[in-house]
Amino acid sequence: MHDLLAAKRIVITGAARGLGFSFAQAAARQGANVILCDILGDRLQESVELLCREGLNAEGLTFDIANPDAINQAFDTIGKKGSIDGLINNAALATGVGGKPLDEYDLTLWDKVMTVNVRGTWLVTKAALPLLKQCTSKQGSSTAKIVNIASDTALWGAPKLMAYVASKGAIISMTRSMARELGVHRICVNAIAPGLTKVEATEYVPVERHQLYENGRALQGEQMPDDVTGTALYLLSPMSDFVTGQLIPVNGGFIFN
Repeated sequence: MHDLLAAKRIVITGAARGLGFSFAQAAARQGANVILCDILGDRLQESVELLCREGLNAEGLTFDIANPDAINQAFDTIGKKGSIDGLINNAALATGVGGKPLDEYDLTLWDKVMTVNVRGTWLVTKAALPLLKQCTSKQGSSTAKIVNIASDTALWGAPKLMAYVASKGAIISMTRSMARELGVHRICVNAIAPGLTKVEATEYVPVERHQLYENGRALQGEQMPDDVTGTALYLLSPMSDFVTGQLIPVNGGFIFN
């Protein structure tokens, strides 16, 4: 199957590299027109060019989800080409956010993590809503989709990672509230909670934490980005048109929900 998302227009934040790029590539290979968004401008351009060389439909927008004006300007630009069918809220501050117990955690870092991971996800969703509603208002259109990327750290309470864990717990709760509010507009909102995935953003994580996951999973071994993309494709596709407000842990059985 190569047309699961045929002609759908999907926005992915944090898409220049890692898990976000894998989401963009997987969606484009299923026929979607993907809009990659990231603060890393040069890396974003390289990723877009990589997809285009593969013959896929991709474009990029550089902006910081900590900047409300930049978010609004970006979605104004996206809207000039029409509605969108889906949004993956993947962008998050995940590097250099842990290592200290809660009583030593830095206040400035706490605020920065919350600004990006929680407020940023809310503001991106808010800016995307008019374009998602345009999609669902079309005659004969299916539902629109929002997929929020949480983390299984919020399910098992990973230590020495307080702000990140709290921010991802907020994403899970926000997902449920969004689903209640947006169902009337035929917009489905779900969350994925990946386990520790081998990407650039997790290279700083101590070896012991990687080993804890790799040895503690029901499906033992490393988790790679492609292990998560199938669930995202399902949640973006018509196969999940009656699924909303749900959290799907994708971690090889490290945590059972």
